[in-house]
Amino acid sequence: MSKGLIVALIALAGLLGSGSTGMFADDKPIVWSDAEKPIHDQIHGLRGLADDVRAHTTKDLALKIRQLPDTENKLRLAVGLANLSTEGDFGHQALQEVATTLAQTLREHPVPWPETKKDSGSGANSAGARAPREPAGPYVELASLVRYEHVEASLDDEQYQAAMARLESDDRKREHAEFSLQDLAGKTWTFSDLRGKVVVVNFWATWCPPCRKEMPDLEALFEKFAPQGLVILGISDEKKEKVEPFIRERKLTFPILLDPGRKVNEMFVVEGIPKSFVYDREGKLVAQSIDMRTRGQFLEMLAQAGIH
Repeated sequence: MSKGLIVALIALAGLLGSGSTGMFADDKPIVWSDAEKPIHDQIHGLRGLADDVRAHTTKDLALKIRQLPDTENKLRLAVGLANLSTEGDFGHQALQEVATTLAQTLREHPVPWPETKKDSGSGANSAGARAPREPAGPYVELASLVRYEHVEASLDDEQYQAAMARLESDDRKREHAEFSLQDLAGKTWTFSDLRGKVVVVNFWATWCPPCRKEMPDLEALFEKFAPQGLVILGISDEKKEKVEPFIRERKLTFPILLDPGRKVNEMFVVEGIPKSFVYDREGKLVAQSIDMRTRGQFLEMLAQAGIH
């Protein structure tokens, strides 16, 4: 969604460009039909649209994709649209149409389970052992829409059920966060030391357009609600030399923490950015987003932690 869901797994450029994303059978160049090409081009242009136009266009594209013949390209388009549909607030109806289209397309064109690698370790359990099977990206995309954007989808598929179970497991890992990271000035921030405050943990990167788009809203919310005990921790896995001038140029004042080894990213199971988690004053996870949020959406999340 774009969500940023799963930047490493379903990068939009790879999904809609010429080449394989790992979901499809080969690396042959993609050839778009006359019906598919205009939809492909519109999806690529979504980020350039005003939000109100983008909401209407997203819904319209979902309906158009639904009418296409069953092909791999139809699946590419359905997943590509879903991957962008959560970059802000485009309305529940648009998201519902996106989810309905993706579910229909997966019923028509199921994606095989991804191949698993044999365990290369030593010991009695290594011979022939395989890691647990992970569902293919499109099923995770659909499950994320249903679980986090509260839309409905009908899909009787083992991979979809596995994707829902995986998201539930990921959320359990995030419920009891504990980590320590340094900010740009070298100060160490430990999550448990912030008990009594409302904490937003935001994962981002300088190269990420949706991350950059939501940062001014995060800064405005920090300035407004810091006196009420709001702390925003922006976590980047990039180097200080890359992050520091970016933050200085934008005059951001909330703490920016560095996670160069991605240990905290992995702890939170962050596979796509931006991603935000809101914890209340007792350290309980009360709200989260799978993609960028608008100021209004952030306010709704903060309200669940008691900040108004």
